[in-house]
Amino acid sequence: MKSEEIRILKATKPDRLSLIEIWESAVRATHHFLSNDDILYFRQQILDQYFDMVDLYLLKISNDETAGFLGLSPGKIEMLFIDPAYFRKGLGSILLSYAVTQHAVTKVDVNEDNPDALQFYLRKGFHIINRLEKDADGKDFPILQMKLV
Repeated sequence: MKSEEIRILKATKPDRLSLIEIWESAVRATHHFLSNDDILYFRQQILDQYFDMVDLYLLKISNDETAGFLGLSPGKIEMLFIDPAYFRKGLGSILLSYAVTQHAVTKVDVNEDNPDALQFYLRKGFHIINRLEKDADGKDFPILQMKLV
């Protein structure tokens, strides 16, 4: 995909419905350790709380379709999800580069049981600095805290 076809824009509240659809389809494609009940639980948490806790950015492609999104807190990626229809096309790398260069991001947390995400961040220069037994909701999904070195 050519970079001139791609735009990163600040998300608005009306964008959240398309973002949660991207989140759910990406999670179902990559987070095989989550049950359907887990996914529904997290979906509601994201809509009710998590979207309000981050700065959200859309990744738009040439046909004005939203192909992915990024959720940032100061210095940290909280969410980076790509629509599975656009996996392995470099869009995750574009969002990561944007986060690092435009927002000074150096940290990310990754589910230990999501090897594709772990390998993605390792290839981009992140290193594991800590392991947590539970996620931020206290659920038994180990988290790897990573830092860009």
